[in-house]
Amino acid sequence: MSLMADPPGADRLSVRVRRGTSAWHEAAQRSGFLDALAAGRLPWEAYADLTAQHWFIYEALESAATTMADDPVVATFLFPELRRLPSLEADLRFLYGPAWSDHTAALPATTVYCTRLRDVAFRAATGFVAHQYTRYIGDLSGGQYLGPAIARSYGLDGDGHRFFVFAGVDPTSFKAHYRALLDAVPWSHAEQNEFITEVAEAYRLNIDMLGELQRRWS
Repeated sequence: MSLMADPPGADRLSVRVRRGTSAWHEAAQRSGFLDALAAGRLPWEAYADLTAQHWFIYEALESAATTMADDPVVATFLFPELRRLPSLEADLRFLYGPAWSDHTAALPATTVYCTRLRDVAFRAATGFVAHQYTRYIGDLSGGQYLGPAIARSYGLDGDGHRFFVFAGVDPTSFKAHYRALLDAVPWSHAEQNEFITEVAEAYRLNIDMLGELQRRWS
C-alpha cells in the first residue's frame, strides 16, 4: 500500500494553522447569536452588548500590541489600519451616549477571554500573533457579511457599526499578505505548534463569549 504525500506547501504555517483549527473555525461560524443578530431577531441592546464585549477584548489585545511593539516578530504584524478601539468607542458612543462606559460591563466569559489574552499576548510573540490572527482576520472576513446584515436589520447608516468597516483595507489582498508573513516567521516547529494551539484556544474563548451572549438575550 502506498502512502500519499502531503500536497506542496502543506508544511507552511498558514496552511497548518487553517488545517489544525478548522473545526474551531467552523464552530465559531455556527454561532446562533450572530445569526440571530444578522436576521434582526434580537433587540438592539443585544447588538450593543456584543459591541461592548468586543471593546473589552480589543482593549486587551491592542494594549498588548503597544507592550510588545519592540518584539521583532510582533512588529511585523502591527498594522495601524486594523486598530478597532477607535471604531468601537465611536459605536458605543452612538449606541449608549457619551457616558457609554457607565452602561457596559464584561461578561464572565469575556473576563476569562481577556485574562487569557493578558496571560499570553503580553509575554510571547506566539501568543500575541495567535490572538491577533484569530480576531482581526476573523472580523475582517466575517465582518464583510455580518456588518452590512446588522446595519440593515437595525437601521444603522454608518454610525453604530464602524467596527465592521476596515477603511482602506482590501480583505482578499490583506489576508494573502498576512498569510505570507506567517509563512516567513522564523519560529521553530515547537513555537509554531504553540501558536496553532493558542489560535484554537482563542476560537474557543470567542465561542464561549458568544454562547453567553446567546443565553443572555434568548
